Amino acid sequence: MAARGEKEEADRKATAQRELDAQLTGLVDLSHTIHSHPEVAFEEERAAAWVGESLAAGGFEVENGVCDLPTALIATAGSGPMVVAVCAEYDALPGIGHACGHNVIAASAVGTGLALAPIADDLGVTIKVIGTPAEEGGGGKIYMLERGAFEGIDAAMMVHPGPAELIQMPCLAVSHFDVHYTGREAHASAFPEAGLNAADALTVAQVGIGLLRQQFRSQDQVHGIVTKGGEAPNVIPAHTSAKYYVRAATLEALETLEARVRRCFEAGALATGTEVGFDQRSPRYSEFVPHTGMQVQYRQNAEALGRTFPETPKEVMLASTDMANVSLAVPSIHPMLDIDSSPAVNHQPEFAAAAITPAADQAVRDGALAMAWTVVDLATDDALRSELAGSGA
Repeated sequence: MAARGEKEEADRKATAQRELDAQLTGLVDLSHTIHSHPEVAFEEERAAAWVGESLAAGGFEVENGVCDLPTALIATAGSGPMVVAVCAEYDALPGIGHACGHNVIAASAVGTGLALAPIADDLGVTIKVIGTPAEEGGGGKIYMLERGAFEGIDAAMMVHPGPAELIQMPCLAVSHFDVHYTGREAHASAFPEAGLNAADALTVAQVGIGLLRQQFRSQDQVHGIVTKGGEAPNVIPAHTSAKYYVRAATLEALETLEARVRRCFEAGALATGTEVGFDQRSPRYSEFVPHTGMQVQYRQNAEALGRTFPETPKEVMLASTDMANVSLAVPSIHPMLDIDSSPAVNHQPEFAAAAITPAADQAVRDGALAMAWTVVDLATDDALRSELAGSGA
């Protein structure tokens, strides 16, 4: 019986590989097309349409505009009791396009779905490819999680390109917010005493944050940009604004750090007599809690495809993702795929260029197939299947 079971599993993996390879040209085209038409958070109209069309052509039932998000989608194939979600991201970064390689993520997710659709019922699985907008600071997955997109999901997964092969991207919790100061204009030379300088308020806050860094824990981070500094050198600035990210190891640690950072901004207002306001730009991203059993299966499948996981990665990275919030509700994994970009790293223009190289195209195939084979493992391993059943949102 065991030998027959192993043969059936091998046959299903071979079928998934044939299905994927039959679609590979189209998947690479999808990756390159999304890459050449970058769209930022919540504006991914063309990318979402291309993803949905590719899945519909492969037999998926596609729901567009789900969860009151016009560029979100859920595509479903199969009707088995075990429900597995594969997440697709497709938003780009402002100014530098697909410098995080979300075109590779989208094409890999579609590839996993297409590889599994013909065998989903045989596996007793329902496959959902979930198109998730606005990972880059918008928190699309969190809105979808809150609005029920992950209800009934037993396991969720995605892959992400980077400069190193990792079984899991180390993730920090993050808060994204804007800061606005309001003061009073005055002639900077003739009547400076009549003004309330909003630019000075922002400077005081930045100095305070710089001094606060001495008390940071090892994974605490703050970074931001000034988005409005004033109108003219001879006018005391009445309005300034900035965008800031605060990161920490966990949501609990983030709450403590963010409160201290916000007090630095409040100190700027107090020192200058201006007023300060905050706009939360998205729900807070959490820490990531990966499912170790799924990681073991994924790593074995990725290594079977020739991927290697170095003991000491050539690049060390800490980042944040809204997939982390999903991981707290649904057993999840988020491996990294090396696209041979080094020394270029994520969020550099050179990484955007690397996201459509032959190495990135290979990552589309390998990521899709490793995920598809992992789903086969989850469906056929009685212990894992039982553990995952009903454990999600």
